[in-house]
Amino acid sequence: MPVLKTRMHELRKKFNMQQAELAERVGVRRETIGKLENGRYNPSLKLAMDIAKVFGETVENVFMFEEDEE
Repeated sequence: MPVLKTRMHELRKKFNMQQAELAERVGVRRETIGKLENGRYNPSLKLAMDIAKVFGETVENVFMFEEDEE
């Protein structure tokens, strides 16, 4: 079964951005960003697009599906 993976943590570090700053810029709580980064939450299409826009990336470059190894 495919699992949603994200490059959000990598991109935040590249942009020297804390979870709280990203959360504020896209209108969610910091905890939501943490859950996204840990794979415990799947974003809405709008949220995925908003996050990608912050980093100047496409949604496909921030979020991708990989096969679950279980």
